[in-house]
Amino acid sequence: MSICYFNGKFRPTSETALPVTDLIIARGIGVFDSLRSYEHKPFALREHLDRLRTSAEGINIRLGGIMEEIKGAIIAGLRRDDCPVAECVIKPFITGGDVNDFGTFPNPRFFVIFEEGIPVSDAEYKNGVTLSPSNEHRPFPMVKSVNYLVGIMQSAEQSDVLECLYCPDGEITETLRASFFMCKDGKIITAPVGRVLNGITRKIILEIARENGFKIEERAPKLSELADADETFITSTWKEVMPVTRVGDIKIGSGKQGPVAAHLLKLFRENKHRWLRQE
Repeated sequence: MSICYFNGKFRPTSETALPVTDLIIARGIGVFDSLRSYEHKPFALREHLDRLRTSAEGINIRLGGIMEEIKGAIIAGLRRDDCPVAECVIKPFITGGDVNDFGTFPNPRFFVIFEEGIPVSDAEYKNGVTLSPSNEHRPFPMVKSVNYLVGIMQSAEQSDVLECLYCPDGEITETLRASFFMCKDGKIITAPVGRVLNGITRKIILEIARENGFKIEERAPKLSELADADETFITSTWKEVMPVTRVGDIKIGSGKQGPVAAHLLKLFRENKHRWLRQE
């Protein structure tokens, strides 16, 4: 079961509907964000709402007072008895509305979905995931758009693949839904914001890593470096720190969870309370 906040009310998601004239349906114009809760508390709420605002402003959606109402809906939704679970995925969406005023969108709609996430098992963390390399890149990397078609098509019908890994011109940027990291020569290497989406879990992991003495290099690692990498991993809202043990036909490191990913996952869980706030 999932619930949705729309037009000032909470209701089952199955009973929520948008007009077919909304530009999120007709033209794919809309943005969203994805955050999670721990024990009914939103994780990194301010950071996620700041990114949602930046995404909306980046495609000329006129927000008015929408952001404050979204914040209030998230806090209220997590307190409801019909909230799916104590640890759930929360997705606020802002649509293009019905009016395209020469590339600006003055009458957006918004809604917030609360749904149960699929638990990640210990075996998945131990064995890691496989990514499919793609020559494509994320369109508008600073905007978390609803349009995922390019990335989805890159790994279509590959049941053993989690998702695609964007590698334009042989440089690794990010995956469809996560930030990518390579460990090599004693450093954690990851593409800089601007070339990639401003990943919230990415930012937190980098902060924790620096606090604990890890060396960070912000550049796009090369696809050609993968074969010699010690380990690779991704970070995301729900998967936290997930090892990547294969990219295409390339086995990474030992083919299992590496020590850096394991240690960062432990540190993340020990420190997550620092971002469990509502202001």
